[in-house]
Amino acid sequence: MVDTTGSSATLLAHAQHLVPIALEKARSTTGFAARWSKIISKLERVPSCLSDLSTHPCFSKNALCREQLQSICKTLSDTIELAGCCSISAQPIPVGKLQMQSDLDALSGKLDLNLRDCALLVKTGVLGDATLPSAIARSGELEPARWNAQELLARLQLGHAEAKHQALDGLLDAMRDDEKNVLAVLGRSNVSSIVQLLAATSPKIKEKAVTIVSLLVESGSCEHLLVIEGVVPALIRITESGSLVGREKAVISLQRLSLCVDTARMIASHGGIHPLIEICAAGDSISQSAAACALKNLSAVPELRQALADEGVIRAMISMLDCGIVLGSKEHAAECLQNLTASNDNLRRSVVSDGGVKSLLSYLDGPSPPESAISALRNLIGSVSTDTLVSLGLLPHLIIVLKDGSISAQQTAASVVCKLANSVEMKRLLGEFGSVPLLVKMLETKSNTAREAAVQALATLITCQCNSRELKKDEKSVPNLVQLLDPSPLNSAKKYAVTCLLCLSSSKRCRKLMISYGVIGYLKKLSEMDVPGSKKLIGRLERGKLRSLFSRK
Repeated sequence: MVDTTGSSATLLAHAQHLVPIALEKARSTTGFAARWSKIISKLERVPSCLSDLSTHPCFSKNALCREQLQSICKTLSDTIELAGCCSISAQPIPVGKLQMQSDLDALSGKLDLNLRDCALLVKTGVLGDATLPSAIARSGELEPARWNAQELLARLQLGHAEAKHQALDGLLDAMRDDEKNVLAVLGRSNVSSIVQLLAATSPKIKEKAVTIVSLLVESGSCEHLLVIEGVVPALIRITESGSLVGREKAVISLQRLSLCVDTARMIASHGGIHPLIEICAAGDSISQSAAACALKNLSAVPELRQALADEGVIRAMISMLDCGIVLGSKEHAAECLQNLTASNDNLRRSVVSDGGVKSLLSYLDGPSPPESAISALRNLIGSVSTDTLVSLGLLPHLIIVLKDGSISAQQTAASVVCKLANSVEMKRLLGEFGSVPLLVKMLETKSNTAREAAVQALATLITCQCNSRELKKDEKSVPNLVQLLDPSPLNSAKKYAVTCLLCLSSSKRCRKLMISYGVIGYLKKLSEMDVPGSKKLIGRLERGKLRSLFSRK
Protein backbone atom coordinates (compact mmCIF):
# COMPACT_ATOMS: atom_id res chain seq x y z
CA MET A 1 0.00 0.00 0.00
CA VAL A 2 1.19 3.53 -0.73
CA ASP A 3 0.95 6.40 1.69
CA THR A 4 -1.65 8.59 -0.05
CA THR A 5 -0.65 11.50 2.13
CA GLY A 6 2.96 11.31 0.91
CA SER A 7 4.80 13.65 -1.42
CA SER A 8 4.17 13.97 -5.14
CA ALA A 9 7.43 12.12 -5.84
CA THR A 10 6.34 9.16 -3.67
CA LEU A 11 2.96 8.97 -5.38
CA LEU A 12 4.55 9.24 -8.81
CA ALA A 13 6.87 6.32 -8.07
CA HIS A 14 3.95 4.21 -6.87
CA ALA A 15 1.89 5.00 -9.97
CA GLN A 16 4.80 4.13 -12.24
CA HIS A 17 5.14 0.84 -10.36
CA LEU A 18 1.44 0.00 -10.78
CA VAL A 19 1.15 0.72 -14.49
CA PRO A 20 2.99 -2.40 -15.82
CA ILE A 21 1.22 -4.60 -13.27
CA ALA A 22 -2.17 -3.26 -14.34
CA LEU A 23 -1.33 -3.73 -18.02
CA GLU A 24 -0.14 -7.31 -17.49
CA LYS A 25 -3.25 -8.20 -15.50
CA ALA A 26 -5.55 -6.55 -18.05
CA ARG A 27 -3.97 -8.40 -20.97
CA SER A 28 -4.39 -11.75 -19.22
CA THR A 29 -8.14 -11.38 -18.66
CA THR A 30 -10.76 -13.66 -20.21
CA GLY A 31 -14.19 -12.47 -21.26
CA PHE A 32 -15.47 -8.95 -21.91
CA ALA A 33 -12.80 -8.60 -24.58
CA ALA A 34 -14.13 -5.36 -26.12
CA ARG A 35 -14.31 -3.59 -22.78
CA TRP A 36 -10.85 -4.74 -21.69
CA SER A 37 -9.42 -3.72 -25.04
CA LYS A 38 -10.57 -0.14 -24.46
CA ILE A 39 -9.20 -0.18 -20.92
CA ILE A 40 -5.82 -1.47 -22.13
CA SER A 41 -5.56 1.29 -24.75
CA LYS A 42 -6.16 3.88 -22.04
CA LEU A 43 -3.68 2.25 -19.65
CA GLU A 44 -1.03 2.46 -22.34
CA ARG A 45 -1.41 6.27 -22.34
CA VAL A 46 -0.86 6.60 -18.59
CA PRO A 47 3.01 6.49 -18.66
CA SER A 48 3.27 9.50 -21.00
CA CYS A 49 0.66 11.27 -18.91
CA LEU A 50 2.76 10.69 -15.76
CA SER A 51 5.88 11.84 -17.58
CA ASP A 52 4.24 15.11 -18.67
CA LEU A 53 3.02 15.71 -15.15
CA SER A 54 6.34 14.96 -13.45
CA THR A 55 8.30 17.30 -15.75
CA HIS A 56 6.00 20.28 -15.13
CA PRO A 57 7.79 23.09 -13.22
CA CYS A 58 5.03 23.14 -10.59
CA PHE A 59 5.00 19.35 -10.09
CA SER A 60 6.14 19.32 -6.48
CA LYS A 61 4.55 22.63 -5.45
CA ASN A 62 0.85 22.08 -5.93
CA ALA A 63 -1.79 20.07 -4.09
CA LEU A 64 -3.68 19.54 -7.36
CA CYS A 65 -0.77 17.52 -8.74
CA ARG A 66 -0.60 15.32 -5.65
CA GLU A 67 -4.36 14.76 -5.69
CA GLN A 68 -4.23 13.81 -9.36
CA LEU A 69 -1.55 11.18 -8.64
CA GLN A 70 -3.64 9.82 -5.75
CA SER A 71 -6.58 9.42 -8.15
CA ILE A 72 -4.42 7.67 -10.77
CA CYS A 73 -3.03 5.26 -8.17
CA LYS A 74 -6.54 4.43 -7.02
CA THR A 75 -7.69 3.78 -10.59
CA LEU A 76 -4.70 1.53 -11.29
CA SER A 77 -5.38 -0.45 -8.10
CA ASP A 78 -9.02 -0.87 -9.15
CA THR A 79 -7.84 -2.10 -12.55
CA ILE A 80 -5.60 -4.75 -10.99
CA GLU A 81 -8.42 -5.89 -8.71
CA LEU A 82 -11.00 -6.15 -11.54
CA ALA A 83 -8.53 -7.87 -13.82
CA GLY A 84 -8.01 -10.47 -11.12
CA CYS A 85 -11.75 -11.14 -11.09
CA CYS A 86 -11.69 -11.71 -14.86
CA SER A 87 -8.62 -13.98 -14.95
CA ILE A 88 -8.66 -17.72 -15.75
CA SER A 89 -7.96 -18.58 -12.12
CA ALA A 90 -11.03 -16.63 -11.02
CA GLN A 91 -13.49 -18.68 -13.11
CA PRO A 92 -16.37 -18.54 -12.60
CA ILE A 93 -16.60 -14.72 -12.23
CA PRO A 94 -17.27 -13.93 -8.54
CA VAL A 95 -19.93 -11.30 -9.48
CA GLY A 96 -22.77 -11.32 -11.95
CA LYS A 97 -22.16 -10.59 -15.61
CA LEU A 98 -24.19 -7.37 -15.66
CA GLN A 99 -22.45 -6.13 -12.51
CA MET A 100 -19.04 -6.83 -14.04
CA GLN A 101 -19.99 -4.97 -17.22
CA SER A 102 -21.05 -2.01 -15.11
CA ASP A 103 -17.81 -2.11 -13.08
CA LEU A 104 -15.70 -2.21 -16.24
CA ASP A 105 -17.58 0.73 -17.76
CA ALA A 106 -17.04 2.68 -14.54
CA LEU A 107 -13.32 1.84 -14.60
CA SER A 108 -13.07 3.03 -18.21
CA GLY A 109 -14.74 6.28 -17.21
CA LYS A 110 -12.27 6.79 -14.35
CA LEU A 111 -9.34 6.30 -16.73
CA ASP A 112 -10.86 8.81 -19.14
CA LEU A 113 -11.21 11.30 -16.30
CA ASN A 114 -7.63 10.75 -15.13
CA LEU A 115 -6.21 11.21 -18.61
CA ARG A 116 -8.34 14.31 -19.26
CA ASP A 117 -7.51 15.95 -15.93
CA CYS A 118 -3.82 15.22 -16.32
CA ALA A 119 -3.78 16.81 -19.78
CA LEU A 120 -5.74 19.77 -18.41
CA LEU A 121 -3.23 20.33 -15.62
CA VAL A 122 -0.28 20.24 -17.98
CA LYS A 123 -1.52 21.89 -21.17
CA THR A 124 -3.97 24.62 -20.12
CA GLY A 125 -1.97 26.39 -17.43
CA VAL A 126 -4.30 25.35 -14.61
CA LEU A 127 -1.43 23.89 -12.62
CA GLY A 128 0.69 27.00 -12.97
CA ASP A 129 -2.21 29.37 -12.27
CA ALA A 130 -3.09 27.62 -9.04
CA THR A 131 0.50 27.45 -7.74
CA LEU A 132 1.75 30.16 -5.43
CA PRO A 133 5.44 30.78 -6.20
CA SER A 134 7.28 31.02 -2.92
CA ALA A 135 9.19 34.15 -3.93
CA ILE A 136 6.00 36.03 -4.75
CA ALA A 137 4.34 34.74 -1.60
CA ARG A 138 7.24 35.97 0.53
CA SER A 139 7.30 39.36 -1.16
CA GLY A 140 3.61 39.89 -0.42
CA GLU A 141 2.90 41.04 -3.98
CA LEU A 142 -0.19 38.86 -4.26
CA GLU A 143 -2.78 38.16 -1.59
CA PRO A 144 -3.17 34.57 -0.36
CA ALA A 145 -6.94 34.92 -0.87
CA ARG A 146 -6.34 35.51 -4.56
CA TRP A 147 -4.28 32.35 -4.91
CA ASN A 148 -6.90 30.42 -2.99
CA ALA A 149 -9.44 31.65 -5.52
CA GLN A 150 -7.19 30.48 -8.38
CA GLU A 151 -6.95 26.99 -6.90
CA LEU A 152 -10.72 26.80 -6.42
CA LEU A 153 -11.31 27.90 -10.01
CA ALA A 154 -8.84 25.27 -11.20
CA ARG A 155 -10.62 22.56 -9.20
CA LEU A 156 -13.85 23.31 -11.07
CA GLN A 157 -12.21 21.81 -14.16
CA LEU A 158 -10.86 18.67 -12.48
CA GLY A 159 -12.04 15.45 -10.92
CA HIS A 160 -15.43 13.87 -10.41
CA ALA A 161 -18.73 15.48 -9.53
CA GLU A 162 -18.21 15.46 -5.76
CA ALA A 163 -14.85 17.20 -6.10
CA LYS A 164 -16.42 19.90 -8.26
CA HIS A 165 -19.26 20.19 -5.78
CA GLN A 166 -16.77 20.94 -2.99
CA ALA A 167 -14.93 23.43 -5.22
CA LEU A 168 -18.22 25.24 -5.92
CA ASP A 169 -18.90 25.52 -2.19
CA GLY A 170 -15.46 26.99 -1.64
CA LEU A 171 -15.83 29.40 -4.55
CA LEU A 172 -19.22 30.61 -3.34
CA ASP A 173 -17.76 31.30 0.10
CA ALA A 174 -14.82 33.11 -1.50
CA MET A 175 -17.09 35.29 -3.63
CA ARG A 176 -19.26 36.22 -0.68
CA ASP A 177 -16.25 37.03 1.50
CA ASP A 178 -14.02 38.76 -1.05
CA GLU A 179 -15.49 38.91 -4.55
CA LYS A 180 -12.76 41.29 -5.72
CA ASN A 181 -10.00 38.65 -5.44
CA VAL A 182 -12.02 36.05 -7.31
CA LEU A 183 -12.80 38.45 -10.16
CA ALA A 184 -9.14 39.48 -10.32
CA VAL A 185 -8.00 35.96 -11.28
CA LEU A 186 -10.99 34.91 -13.37
CA GLY A 187 -9.97 33.89 -16.89
CA ARG A 188 -11.80 32.62 -19.93
CA SER A 189 -11.06 28.96 -19.15
CA ASN A 190 -12.52 29.44 -15.66
CA VAL A 191 -15.65 31.08 -17.05
CA SER A 192 -15.99 28.24 -19.55
CA SER A 193 -15.78 25.59 -16.83
CA ILE A 194 -18.44 27.38 -14.74
CA VAL A 195 -20.78 27.64 -17.73
CA GLN A 196 -20.26 23.93 -18.50
CA LEU A 197 -21.40 23.08 -14.97
CA LEU A 198 -24.79 24.63 -15.77
CA ALA A 199 -25.45 21.45 -17.76
CA ALA A 200 -24.33 19.09 -14.96
CA THR A 201 -26.52 16.09 -14.22
CA SER A 202 -26.35 16.80 -10.49
CA PRO A 203 -29.11 19.29 -9.52
CA LYS A 204 -26.99 20.57 -6.61
CA ILE A 205 -23.99 21.30 -8.83
CA LYS A 206 -26.22 22.99 -11.38
CA GLU A 207 -27.87 25.12 -8.70
CA LYS A 208 -24.57 26.27 -7.21
CA ALA A 209 -23.09 26.94 -10.65
CA VAL A 210 -26.02 29.17 -11.62
CA THR A 211 -25.69 30.98 -8.28
CA ILE A 212 -22.05 31.74 -9.13
CA VAL A 213 -23.08 32.88 -12.62
CA SER A 214 -25.65 35.25 -11.13
CA LEU A 215 -22.97 36.74 -8.85
CA LEU A 216 -20.61 37.15 -11.81
CA VAL A 217 -23.33 38.80 -13.89
CA GLU A 218 -24.25 41.08 -11.01
CA SER A 219 -20.62 42.17 -10.71
CA GLY A 220 -20.75 43.39 -14.31
CA SER A 221 -17.14 42.41 -14.90
CA CYS A 222 -17.32 39.42 -17.23
CA GLU A 223 -20.70 39.48 -18.97
CA HIS A 224 -19.06 39.41 -22.41
CA LEU A 225 -17.00 36.31 -21.52
CA LEU A 226 -20.05 34.53 -20.14
CA VAL A 227 -22.02 35.18 -23.32
CA ILE A 228 -19.13 34.04 -25.53
CA GLU A 229 -18.90 30.78 -23.55
CA GLY A 230 -22.57 29.99 -24.11
CA VAL A 231 -24.22 31.08 -20.88
CA VAL A 232 -27.44 32.30 -22.54
CA PRO A 233 -28.82 28.95 -23.82
CA ALA A 234 -27.67 27.26 -20.60
CA LEU A 235 -29.59 29.80 -18.49
CA ILE A 236 -32.68 29.45 -20.66
CA ARG A 237 -32.67 25.65 -20.12
CA ILE A 238 -32.51 26.21 -16.36
CA THR A 239 -35.47 28.63 -16.47
CA GLU A 240 -37.41 25.81 -18.14
CA SER A 241 -36.50 22.88 -15.90
CA GLY A 242 -34.26 23.95 -13.02
CA SER A 243 -34.98 23.96 -9.30
CA LEU A 244 -36.82 26.91 -7.72
CA VAL A 245 -33.55 28.50 -6.64
CA GLY A 246 -31.92 27.70 -9.97
CA ARG A 247 -34.76 29.25 -11.99
CA GLU A 248 -34.68 32.36 -9.84
CA LYS A 249 -30.92 32.83 -10.28
CA ALA A 250 -31.14 32.08 -14.00
CA VAL A 251 -33.89 34.59 -14.70
CA ILE A 252 -32.13 37.27 -12.64
CA SER A 253 -29.01 36.68 -14.76
CA LEU A 254 -31.02 36.89 -17.99
CA GLN A 255 -32.58 40.12 -16.76
CA ARG A 256 -29.21 41.83 -16.49
CA LEU A 257 -27.73 40.25 -19.61
CA SER A 258 -30.75 41.36 -21.67
CA LEU A 259 -29.75 45.00 -21.19
CA CYS A 260 -27.28 44.44 -24.03
CA VAL A 261 -29.11 44.59 -27.38
CA ASP A 262 -27.04 41.80 -28.94
CA THR A 263 -27.64 39.52 -25.96
CA ALA A 264 -31.35 40.37 -26.01
CA ARG A 265 -31.45 39.16 -29.60
CA MET A 266 -29.61 36.01 -28.54
CA ILE A 267 -32.15 35.31 -25.78
CA ALA A 268 -34.96 35.56 -28.30
CA SER A 269 -33.21 33.43 -30.92
CA HIS A 270 -32.54 30.64 -28.37
CA GLY A 271 -36.21 30.38 -27.39
CA GLY A 272 -35.99 32.43 -24.21
CA ILE A 273 -39.22 34.42 -24.66
CA HIS A 274 -41.66 31.61 -23.85
CA PRO A 275 -40.10 30.49 -20.53
CA LEU A 276 -39.84 34.12 -19.39
CA ILE A 277 -43.55 34.60 -20.10
CA GLU A 278 -44.36 31.40 -18.17
CA ILE A 279 -42.40 32.67 -15.16
CA CYS A 280 -44.40 35.91 -15.30
CA ALA A 281 -47.54 33.83 -14.98
CA ALA A 282 -46.43 31.37 -12.30
CA GLY A 283 -43.19 32.53 -10.68
CA ASP A 284 -42.59 33.88 -7.19
CA SER A 285 -42.32 37.65 -6.67
CA ILE A 286 -38.57 37.86 -7.33
CA SER A 287 -38.61 35.63 -10.41
CA GLN A 288 -41.75 37.28 -11.76
CA SER A 289 -40.26 40.76 -11.48
CA ALA A 290 -36.96 39.67 -13.07
CA ALA A 291 -38.76 37.91 -15.95
CA ALA A 292 -40.96 40.95 -16.60
CA CYS A 293 -37.88 43.16 -16.61
CA ALA A 294 -36.09 40.85 -19.06
CA LEU A 295 -39.11 40.95 -21.39
CA LYS A 296 -39.19 44.74 -21.09
CA ASN A 297 -35.52 44.83 -22.11
CA LEU A 298 -36.27 42.61 -25.10
CA SER A 299 -39.19 44.85 -26.10
CA ALA A 300 -36.78 47.78 -26.33
CA VAL A 301 -35.32 46.10 -29.45
CA PRO A 302 -37.74 47.01 -32.29
CA GLU A 303 -37.20 43.87 -34.38
CA LEU A 304 -38.08 41.60 -31.43
CA ARG A 305 -41.48 43.16 -30.72
CA GLN A 306 -43.48 41.07 -33.16
CA ALA A 307 -41.84 37.86 -31.91
CA LEU A 308 -42.75 38.85 -28.36
CA ALA A 309 -46.35 39.48 -29.40
CA ASP A 310 -46.51 36.16 -31.22
CA GLU A 311 -45.49 34.38 -28.00
CA GLY A 312 -48.31 36.10 -26.07
CA VAL A 313 -46.39 38.82 -24.23
CA ILE A 314 -49.21 41.39 -24.53
CA ARG A 315 -51.73 39.36 -22.55
CA ALA A 316 -49.02 38.36 -20.11
CA MET A 317 -48.13 42.01 -19.41
CA ILE A 318 -51.77 43.04 -19.08
CA SER A 319 -52.29 40.18 -16.64
CA MET A 320 -49.22 41.38 -14.75
CA LEU A 321 -50.72 44.86 -14.46
CA ASP A 322 -53.90 43.36 -13.03
CA CYS A 323 -52.42 40.66 -10.79
CA GLY A 324 -48.69 41.31 -10.38
CA ILE A 325 -47.36 40.37 -6.96
CA VAL A 326 -45.14 43.43 -6.51
CA LEU A 327 -45.17 46.99 -7.86
CA GLY A 328 -41.86 46.40 -9.63
CA SER A 329 -43.46 43.72 -11.80
CA LYS A 330 -46.27 46.07 -12.78
CA GLU A 331 -43.81 48.83 -13.65
CA HIS A 332 -41.86 46.49 -15.94
CA ALA A 333 -45.12 45.33 -17.56
CA ALA A 334 -46.21 48.92 -18.24
CA GLU A 335 -42.80 49.76 -19.72
CA CYS A 336 -42.99 46.66 -21.90
CA LEU A 337 -46.40 47.74 -23.24
CA GLN A 338 -45.01 51.24 -23.76
CA ASN A 339 -42.20 49.83 -25.91
CA LEU A 340 -44.48 47.49 -27.84
CA THR A 341 -46.90 50.31 -28.75
CA ALA A 342 -44.21 52.84 -29.66
CA SER A 343 -44.50 52.50 -33.44
CA ASN A 344 -46.53 49.44 -34.43
CA ASP A 345 -50.22 50.00 -35.15
CA ASN A 346 -51.01 46.28 -35.13
CA LEU A 347 -49.55 45.89 -31.65
CA ARG A 348 -51.44 48.97 -30.46
CA ARG A 349 -54.69 47.45 -31.66
CA SER A 350 -53.81 44.17 -29.91
CA VAL A 351 -53.22 45.97 -26.62
CA VAL A 352 -56.57 47.77 -26.95
CA SER A 353 -58.50 44.63 -27.93
CA ASP A 354 -57.00 42.67 -25.01
CA GLY A 355 -58.21 45.26 -22.50
CA GLY A 356 -54.89 47.03 -22.00
CA VAL A 357 -56.35 50.54 -21.68
CA LYS A 358 -58.44 49.66 -18.63
CA SER A 359 -55.51 47.86 -16.97
CA LEU A 360 -53.16 50.81 -17.59
CA LEU A 361 -55.71 53.22 -16.14
CA SER A 362 -56.14 51.03 -13.07
CA TYR A 363 -52.38 51.03 -12.59
CA LEU A 364 -52.45 54.84 -12.55
CA ASP A 365 -54.54 54.74 -9.34
CA GLY A 366 -51.38 54.29 -7.25
CA PRO A 367 -49.97 57.02 -4.96
CA SER A 368 -47.13 57.81 -7.39
CA PRO A 369 -48.50 57.63 -10.94
CA PRO A 370 -45.89 55.91 -13.14
CA GLU A 371 -44.66 57.55 -16.32
CA SER A 372 -44.61 54.23 -18.19
CA ALA A 373 -48.38 53.74 -17.91
CA ILE A 374 -49.23 57.24 -19.10
CA SER A 375 -46.67 56.86 -21.93
CA ALA A 376 -48.31 53.61 -23.05
CA LEU A 377 -51.70 55.33 -23.01
CA ARG A 378 -50.30 58.19 -25.08
CA ASN A 379 -49.17 55.64 -27.67
CA LEU A 380 -52.66 54.16 -27.79
CA ILE A 381 -54.45 57.47 -28.51
CA GLY A 382 -55.58 57.15 -32.10
CA SER A 383 -56.07 53.39 -31.82
CA VAL A 384 -59.07 53.85 -29.52
CA SER A 385 -61.86 56.42 -29.74
CA THR A 386 -61.77 59.51 -27.54
CA ASP A 387 -65.26 58.67 -26.23
CA THR A 388 -64.00 55.28 -25.06
CA LEU A 389 -61.04 56.87 -23.27
CA VAL A 390 -63.35 59.34 -21.54
CA SER A 391 -65.83 56.63 -20.56
CA LEU A 392 -63.00 54.55 -19.05
CA GLY A 393 -61.97 57.50 -16.88
CA LEU A 394 -58.81 58.75 -18.57
CA LEU A 395 -59.33 62.44 -17.76
CA PRO A 396 -59.37 62.22 -13.94
CA HIS A 397 -56.32 59.96 -14.08
CA LEU A 398 -54.60 62.47 -16.34
CA ILE A 399 -55.24 65.26 -13.83
CA ILE A 400 -53.83 63.13 -11.01
CA VAL A 401 -50.60 62.64 -12.97
CA LEU A 402 -50.36 66.38 -13.72
CA LYS A 403 -50.82 67.08 -10.04
CA ASP A 404 -48.87 64.33 -8.26
CA GLY A 405 -46.67 62.61 -10.84
CA SER A 406 -42.93 62.95 -11.27
CA ILE A 407 -41.66 65.67 -13.61
CA SER A 408 -41.17 63.13 -16.41
CA ALA A 409 -44.67 61.71 -15.82
CA GLN A 410 -46.14 65.22 -15.86
CA GLN A 411 -44.34 65.93 -19.11
CA THR A 412 -45.85 62.81 -20.68
CA ALA A 413 -49.29 63.71 -19.34
CA ALA A 414 -48.99 67.18 -20.92
CA SER A 415 -48.20 65.55 -24.26
CA VAL A 416 -51.31 63.37 -23.81
CA VAL A 417 -53.37 66.54 -23.30
CA CYS A 418 -52.06 67.82 -26.66
CA LYS A 419 -53.05 64.60 -28.39
CA LEU A 420 -56.48 64.48 -26.81
CA ALA A 421 -57.38 68.13 -27.45
CA ASN A 422 -58.45 67.51 -31.04
CA SER A 423 -61.96 68.92 -30.68
CA VAL A 424 -63.62 71.88 -28.96
CA GLU A 425 -65.61 69.50 -26.76
CA MET A 426 -62.52 67.65 -25.59
CA LYS A 427 -60.70 70.92 -24.90
CA ARG A 428 -63.67 72.05 -22.82
CA LEU A 429 -63.69 68.79 -20.86
CA LEU A 430 -59.96 68.98 -20.16
CA GLY A 431 -60.43 72.52 -18.90
CA GLU A 432 -63.36 71.55 -16.69
CA PHE A 433 -61.25 68.83 -15.05
CA GLY A 434 -58.74 71.50 -14.00
CA SER A 435 -55.85 70.98 -16.41
CA VAL A 436 -55.08 74.67 -17.08
CA PRO A 437 -53.78 75.75 -13.63
CA LEU A 438 -51.78 72.53 -13.34
CA LEU A 439 -50.12 73.17 -16.68
CA VAL A 440 -49.37 76.77 -15.65
CA LYS A 441 -47.68 75.46 -12.52
CA MET A 442 -45.60 73.09 -14.65
CA LEU A 443 -44.07 76.15 -16.35
CA GLU A 444 -42.08 76.73 -13.15
CA THR A 445 -40.21 73.44 -13.34
CA LYS A 446 -36.48 73.38 -14.16
CA SER A 447 -36.91 70.80 -16.92
CA ASN A 448 -36.87 72.47 -20.36
CA THR A 449 -38.68 69.58 -22.01
CA ALA A 450 -41.40 69.54 -19.32
CA ARG A 451 -41.94 73.30 -19.68
CA GLU A 452 -42.22 72.96 -23.44
CA ALA A 453 -44.77 70.13 -23.14
CA ALA A 454 -46.84 72.19 -20.69
CA VAL A 455 -46.85 75.42 -22.75
CA GLN A 456 -47.64 73.47 -25.93
CA ALA A 457 -50.63 71.92 -24.19
CA LEU A 458 -51.77 75.36 -23.01
CA ALA A 459 -51.42 76.78 -26.51
CA THR A 460 -53.69 73.99 -27.75
CA LEU A 461 -56.30 74.35 -24.98
CA ILE A 462 -56.74 78.15 -25.03
CA THR A 463 -58.38 78.11 -28.45
CA CYS A 464 -61.40 77.15 -26.36
CA GLN A 465 -62.82 80.34 -24.78
CA CYS A 466 -63.46 78.88 -21.33
CA ASN A 467 -59.84 77.76 -21.06
CA SER A 468 -58.66 81.18 -22.24
CA ARG A 469 -60.62 82.80 -19.41
CA GLU A 470 -59.10 80.32 -16.95
CA LEU A 471 -55.58 81.22 -18.12
CA LYS A 472 -56.26 84.95 -17.73
CA LYS A 473 -57.48 84.45 -14.16
CA ASP A 474 -54.34 82.60 -13.09
CA GLU A 475 -51.96 85.10 -11.49
CA LYS A 476 -48.90 83.01 -12.36
CA SER A 477 -49.65 82.65 -16.05
CA VAL A 478 -48.07 85.91 -17.28
CA PRO A 479 -44.77 85.75 -15.32
CA ASN A 480 -44.33 82.06 -16.09
CA LEU A 481 -44.98 82.57 -19.80
CA VAL A 482 -42.70 85.61 -20.07
CA GLN A 483 -39.84 83.52 -18.63
CA LEU A 484 -40.22 81.19 -21.61
CA LEU A 485 -39.39 83.94 -24.12
CA ASP A 486 -35.66 83.39 -23.86
CA PRO A 487 -34.38 83.88 -27.45
CA SER A 488 -31.82 81.07 -27.13
CA PRO A 489 -31.99 78.62 -30.09
CA LEU A 490 -32.18 75.80 -27.53
CA ASN A 491 -35.45 77.18 -26.17
CA SER A 492 -38.14 75.63 -28.38
CA ALA A 493 -40.91 76.66 -25.97
CA LYS A 494 -40.81 80.33 -26.92
CA LYS A 495 -43.14 80.04 -29.93
CA TYR A 496 -45.86 78.41 -27.80
CA ALA A 497 -45.35 81.05 -25.09
CA VAL A 498 -45.93 83.81 -27.67
CA THR A 499 -49.16 82.10 -28.75
CA CYS A 500 -50.40 82.00 -25.15
CA LEU A 501 -49.40 85.63 -24.47
CA LEU A 502 -51.23 86.73 -27.62
CA CYS A 503 -54.36 85.17 -26.17
CA LEU A 504 -53.80 86.94 -22.83
CA SER A 505 -53.16 90.30 -24.52
CA SER A 506 -56.91 90.89 -24.89
CA SER A 507 -56.91 91.56 -21.14
CA LYS A 508 -55.77 95.03 -20.02
CA ARG A 509 -54.53 93.62 -16.70
CA CYS A 510 -52.48 90.95 -18.47
CA ARG A 511 -50.98 93.51 -20.88
CA LYS A 512 -49.79 95.65 -17.97
CA LEU A 513 -48.29 92.62 -16.28
CA MET A 514 -46.47 91.59 -19.46
CA ILE A 515 -44.92 95.05 -19.84
CA SER A 516 -43.92 95.17 -16.18
CA TYR A 517 -42.08 91.83 -16.59
CA GLY A 518 -40.08 93.20 -19.55
CA VAL A 519 -41.86 91.36 -22.35
CA ILE A 520 -41.14 94.09 -24.95
CA GLY A 521 -37.38 93.50 -24.84
CA TYR A 522 -37.84 89.75 -25.35
CA LEU A 523 -40.31 90.25 -28.18
CA LYS A 524 -38.04 92.59 -30.13
CA LYS A 525 -35.33 89.92 -30.17
CA LEU A 526 -37.88 87.26 -31.12
CA SER A 527 -39.27 89.40 -33.96
CA GLU A 528 -35.77 89.67 -35.38
CA MET A 529 -35.70 85.84 -35.34
CA ASP A 530 -39.12 85.74 -37.11
CA VAL A 531 -40.79 83.85 -34.27
CA PRO A 532 -44.48 83.63 -35.30
CA GLY A 533 -46.74 86.07 -33.44
CA SER A 534 -43.97 88.12 -31.82
CA LYS A 535 -44.45 91.23 -34.04
CA LYS A 536 -48.21 91.04 -33.66
CA LEU A 537 -47.90 90.90 -29.86
CA ILE A 538 -45.54 93.92 -29.82
CA GLY A 539 -48.09 95.87 -31.86
CA ARG A 540 -50.89 95.06 -29.44
CA LEU A 541 -48.85 95.99 -26.40
CA GLU A 542 -47.63 99.29 -27.89
CA ARG A 543 -51.13 100.28 -29.01
CA GLY A 544 -52.31 99.53 -25.50
CA LYS A 545 -49.60 101.82 -24.08
CA LEU A 546 -50.65 104.65 -26.42
CA ARG A 547 -54.34 104.29 -25.51
CA SER A 548 -53.39 104.39 -21.85
CA LEU A 549 -51.28 107.51 -22.37
CA PHE A 550 -54.07 109.41 -24.18
CA SER A 551 -56.67 108.39 -21.60
CA ARG A 552 -54.49 109.80 -18.79
CA LYS A 553 -54.07 113.12 -20.67
